[in-house]
Amino acid sequence: MLVTFDSVNYSYVGDPVLKEVAFTVNEGERVGIVGENGAGKTTLLKLVCGELQPESGSVQRKNGVSVGFLRQTGGLESDGTVYSEMLLAVKPQLDAVARLSELSARLSAAEYGGAEYVRLSSAYESLERYIAAHDCYNAELRVKTVLGGMGFGGLYGQKISTMSGGEKTRLKLARLLLEQPDLLLLDEPTNHLDIKTLFWLEDYLASFRGAVMVVSHDRYFLDRVASRILETENGRVYSYRGNYTKYKALKAERVALERREYEKQQEERARLKDYVDRNIVRATTAKSALSRVNRLERMEVLERPFVPPAPPRFRFSFPVNTGEFALEVRDLALSVGGKPLFSGAGFKLKRGRKLAVTGENGTGKSTFLKLIASGGNAGCILGRFARVAYYDQENANLNCGNTVLSELWERHVASSQTDVRARLARCGLGADDMDKTVGELSGGERAKLALCVLEAEEGNVLLLDEPTNHLDLPARESLERALKEFEGTLIFVSHDRYFITALADCIAEIEDGVLNFAECGYEDYRSAKARRAAEKRAAEEEAARRVHAAAVSESYRSKKERAAEVAARERIKRIEAEISESERREEEISALLADPAETADYRRVEQLCAELDGLKKRQEELYLEYEKLL
Repeated sequence: MLVTFDSVNYSYVGDPVLKEVAFTVNEGERVGIVGENGAGKTTLLKLVCGELQPESGSVQRKNGVSVGFLRQTGGLESDGTVYSEMLLAVKPQLDAVARLSELSARLSAAEYGGAEYVRLSSAYESLERYIAAHDCYNAELRVKTVLGGMGFGGLYGQKISTMSGGEKTRLKLARLLLEQPDLLLLDEPTNHLDIKTLFWLEDYLASFRGAVMVVSHDRYFLDRVASRILETENGRVYSYRGNYTKYKALKAERVALERREYEKQQEERARLKDYVDRNIVRATTAKSALSRVNRLERMEVLERPFVPPAPPRFRFSFPVNTGEFALEVRDLALSVGGKPLFSGAGFKLKRGRKLAVTGENGTGKSTFLKLIASGGNAGCILGRFARVAYYDQENANLNCGNTVLSELWERHVASSQTDVRARLARCGLGADDMDKTVGELSGGERAKLALCVLEAEEGNVLLLDEPTNHLDLPARESLERALKEFEGTLIFVSHDRYFITALADCIAEIEDGVLNFAECGYEDYRSAKARRAAEKRAAEEEAARRVHAAAVSESYRSKKERAAEVAARERIKRIEAEISESERREEEISALLADPAETADYRRVEQLCAELDGLKKRQEELYLEYEKLL
């Protein structure tokens, strides 16, 4: 057990956020936390790490448990370089290896069997156990592995202070992974990661020794990482065994069961009350009526099942479709700030297709969408009657000084206020939001407003740049449904692999300066890409094997060389046998030196120690010769 919540209650400004929460997180568990925006997910993590204290109830943590916390905002701040800062995360392991070397030297100089020797031996064994448990010899290798996986492979010498906010957040996550806490708390860790890094992180967490609690809206990530889901809903926390897909099925079963039990009890209570009302005043039936009154009073009244607020409902329509092809790309080269992104791109996109543009961060996905949104150029041609509507992931097209109502109404002055309010409400912005300025909105509310504005533009070609950022899971699923029903052409950038898999029927991946277009779904594209990579590796290995075979064949042309090879193999066998015999004798001597009967004769001890030194020197000579022969 690492953390236990027992009847925990917590409120913000008098509004209850968590009520009677009880659960336990055990060592090695992978716990995903889901819920609507504002349902208390981040509060839960802050209570786990002790940053917040419950109003009532208790949060118990295992003595000495180490906790690492990655927040949604706030990356690593340091004046050091990427590599030097990551080395600090494994400093205890590096120090342990250095300390072991120092102890070894002091142990060799100490008098055998003396008090100092015994003390140093004990410290040496303890340190060896620590080194083995924490894999200290591979500490620097882990640093390089994590930095490479998190996208910092070529940035070892870069100053952290010069990095963007997203890069600092990724670097903070890298450091937490290297620190290997007993409990790792991750609040939306996937927000700043591209798809390649997401796959790497999922694989890395599979071998992570500690427990993980992660708040995420990435359903694919939760499916691959989580073994249990905690859902925050209406102040309660519900626990479900399994990943996100299993949670959806289990929750549906729970909700259906609670509804049936509640309705059954309500029917029973109504029946009992009706009987009481009809019979309480009759002398002949008053006694039986009173017994039913007692039953009603003893009955534990079930709480009405919570009905979550309806998710936003998006609907994208347009008056006229494009021609047969919505977009044609001809030998397109794209660069930004003088830096080439890709060249030689070419494909045709038929109307009604749904194209996912994928690739690592910085490869030009957003730049490509902005080019299309601007009307294209000679290498990027929009189809006839194309009417483009563009969603910017930064929502830069919104005026932060406008109210929510005026932001949409000013764009469609011919609409009535009632129609504008109804459209905003359908997208998840209620009456209380109408007079808020755009700048006052949360990230999720701003995203809903931007999608509402997008709807009203009635584009037949939708360009969406990271549309699921800031949206909670119900809103993401609602957007998915609306885009599936959309009959126009969709071109979108997203790191949400669940979203991509659900929508895309063709893929454009930007990789190594090339835009690769494929007319298939995301999973088929990934499978084909993995197959090509495996075939390429197999071909390279076969080529290497042939080169090696040719080299071996060349080396065996001479009789003299063949004879020398045979002689070397024979000598290796003799050396191995001599080393084995020497190590066996070394163990015998060590056992004799541990026997009080033997150590009582100091001349015998000197004789055995001299023989032991001779064995070790001979072993060193044999190992040197062995390595040369190999």
